[in-house]
Amino acid sequence: MSAREIEEAGPRRLASALMASGALTPDWLPAFEAVRRDRFVPERLWPGRASGTVQGDCIERSADPVAWWDKVYSDIPLTTQWDDGAHAGTGKGSSPTSSNSMPRMVFSMLGALSVEPGNKVLEIGTGTGWNAALLAHRLGSGNVVTVEVDRANADEARRRFEVAGLSPLSVVGDGAQGYEPCAPFDRVIATCSIAELPYAWVKQSRPGGVIVAPWGPAYGGQGIVRLSVARDGMTASGPFVMSSAFMRLRDQRGTFPSRDACLGTEWPAGGCRRVSGLSPDDMGDWIHMFTIGVCVPGLFCRVEKREGGAYRLWLFDRATTSWATADYEKGRAEYAVVESGPRRLWADVEQVMGWWHGNGRPGFGRYGLTVTPGGQSVWLDAPGNAVPVVRGDAA
Repeated sequence: MSAREIEEAGPRRLASALMASGALTPDWLPAFEAVRRDRFVPERLWPGRASGTVQGDCIERSADPVAWWDKVYSDIPLTTQWDDGAHAGTGKGSSPTSSNSMPRMVFSMLGALSVEPGNKVLEIGTGTGWNAALLAHRLGSGNVVTVEVDRANADEARRRFEVAGLSPLSVVGDGAQGYEPCAPFDRVIATCSIAELPYAWVKQSRPGGVIVAPWGPAYGGQGIVRLSVARDGMTASGPFVMSSAFMRLRDQRGTFPSRDACLGTEWPAGGCRRVSGLSPDDMGDWIHMFTIGVCVPGLFCRVEKREGGAYRLWLFDRATTSWATADYEKGRAEYAVVESGPRRLWADVEQVMGWWHGNGRPGFGRYGLTVTPGGQSVWLDAPGNAVPVVRGDAA
C-alpha cells in the first residue's frame, strides 16, 4: 500500500482491531475518530512491539512515509524521545523517556477510568499529548489538566492541541505533586509507571474518585491498578486490572549499584555454594517479577548471557550487603547457586515462589493495592489479605 492508502485506511483498520479486542468501546470511538493518532506522533519514531520493551530502528516520515504511516496505525507503542531529550540523531539512546503509548493500552486504561460527563480529570505525563487530547474531546478541554515534567514535550504537545482545536490545561511540573490549583479531581490517570503512588493524587481526588496508574516494584513486573478513593477522601484501594510496561515517572526512577559495588571482589567472592530446584527460567515472567519485587523489597537483578542459551542470573539488594547467583542451563533439574551476605537472596526468592505456587499462581487480577497517609500495601484477593514481605534471614 502507498502512504496515501495507509493514511486513509489505517485509522479504520486500527479501530476495527481495537474494537475486536474489546479495548476500544463505542463510547470512545468518536474520540478515536476525531483525535487522529498521526497528529500526535512526531516525524521521527522508534517502533516498539505489541509485547516486550524492545524498540526497532528509527523511522523518519520524510525518508520512509509508507513505513511511518504503517507503524502509526499499528497497535504498538512508538518511542519518541531518548535520554530526556539529550540524545539526538536516528540511533537509539541509552534509555527511552517518552512515547506514544500502545493504542490497546491507551483505550483499556481510559475504559478503566470510567469517565462520566462533567468529570474533571488530572493526567500525569502528557508525552505527545494524544491521551490528553482524547480526554479533552470526550469531556471538554476545560475539564482536563495534564502535567508534564519535560518542557520540550509539553510545548510540542500544546502545539498539537492547538492544531486539533483542543485546549486542555497543560502544566510543566512534577507529576508526583499533582496539580493542587485545580483540585479536587474526579479522575486521575498516569501514563508513566510508579513504584510508590504519590499521596498527593489521593488528596487531590474527590471521595469516590478513581485513580488509574501503572504500578510496579523496582525488581520488575508492572500492572495497571484501578483505585477508588474512600468516602473520607483519605485512602484509596482497588485491584490490578491488567499487566503493563510504562516508562517510570522521572521522580521515581531507580538507580542501581554496579555489580562490582555489590560483589566487592571476583566471583564467587567467598559465597556459600549450593544447588536449587528453582530454575531461573521459571521466575522470569512479568507476573513472577512483580510478585518477587513486591515480596522482597530492595531486590534487583541482572542477567549475564552465555553460549547455547545458558545464562547466570544475578540478584542484589540495593543496600549492597548481599548478592546471589544462579546458573541456568537447558535440560537441568538442579541449578548451581552462590549466596553471600546477611540476606540469602536466592532462599528469599525460593520462599516467594513457593508462596505464589501455594496460592494458585495468581495473575495480576488477584492482586490489589491500598494507599493510606502512612504508605501503601499490596494484597491478594482482598484488602485484608496483605502479600507477605520476606525480610531475609541472617547468615
